Amino acid sequence: MANIPDINGKNVVVIGAGVIGLSTAIKVQERGDYSVTILAETFPTDAKCIKYTSHWAGAHHVSTAGADDLRLQNLERKTFDIMWEMSAPGGEAEGCFLRAPQTDYYATKEENPDLLSFYPDFRRLEAPAYACVPEAVSAVSFSTLNINPPAYLTYLLARFLSRGGRIVRASIQHVAEVLEGGMEAFTGGKSKARPVDALIICVGLGARTLGGVDDKDVYPVRGQTVLLQAPWIEGGRSLVVESVAKTYIVPRRDGTVIVGGTKVENDWFPKARPETTINILERGLALYPELAPPSVRDEREPTVEDLKPLIIEEGCGLRPARKGGIRIQSEWIAVPGSESHVVPIIHNYGYDFPQRRKHSLSCTDSHGGYGFQTSWGSALAALTLLEGAFAKD
Repeated sequence: MANIPDINGKNVVVIGAGVIGLSTAIKVQERGDYSVTILAETFPTDAKCIKYTSHWAGAHHVSTAGADDLRLQNLERKTFDIMWEMSAPGGEAEGCFLRAPQTDYYATKEENPDLLSFYPDFRRLEAPAYACVPEAVSAVSFSTLNINPPAYLTYLLARFLSRGGRIVRASIQHVAEVLEGGMEAFTGGKSKARPVDALIICVGLGARTLGGVDDKDVYPVRGQTVLLQAPWIEGGRSLVVESVAKTYIVPRRDGTVIVGGTKVENDWFPKARPETTINILERGLALYPELAPPSVRDEREPTVEDLKPLIIEEGCGLRPARKGGIRIQSEWIAVPGSESHVVPIIHNYGYDFPQRRKHSLSCTDSHGGYGFQTSWGSALAALTLLEGAFAKD
């Protein structure tokens, strides 16, 4: 796959086409001073696979930032503001989102529920309002955004291309391949390679093995979900229980509902486990009995068997967690064969597995949606680093 017209401006290559890579490429491309190419092995329009995590996200925007994590709070709030505007009625991206009520129940006392107060319609619930969830000791409600990842990712790719972006499909082993050979190394071009002026690394879990990055602090946190057809569900719910998987229900605009989830560190298994699917459905039904069809609930108490005919898909993804949190950082690297020619590399990947944060509002798995809910904030941060690097060039 290649789409490479004649271009002008600084030549910036973004490696990775997940939600972080696409969002970052768009922000750089729409800045107007750069020619941007996304180099990736997998794109949103490809069939779903375990290597491409973004497809498997829930996803909704529910902050997991701790009270002392000001950087993450800033990234999430900037992203929410941009997504809220994108989801406005009549906008070109409206169909990718569902503005929906959300209720979060906590089985242990949360450190600071007011961290969620920036969401529209935020309020703390009194005890009678969460008595329906026996484990809950407190609860909050607010309005947020639920995202349909396949639709949203396809929209991002189309937006990038329509504004002059270019894409190249390739599997690379080391960043030196790009720095020395440019895009011609992957497209079969016989002309002299156009020099690459900057690289932006958005490869998620791939940062662990990509030569020139080799970040061993990156590791997978496997998540499994179930996608149901349940158009009667209009609002989301989550139950946060310390040290175990968070249970969440995320309705989408197309009438489907994601039920999750799991969080297993360093689990690389690429397919959904049947026993885990049953466990997810049991927890989901306990939290949200309305998942069962109304006709069933009118006659009797629903069971997991009533949800099985609603299953569209069982999925799992490998979240790109990173010890130390998101890496948004710049460095300079020499172009192979030239000791004097150096180019900036901007890193934008990974996330802090929230259970590792002592003061996190919710010790949750944050699902694959964690990347979604920081995507625009981190893209803006990467753009700032890029422009700072070019200013020093």
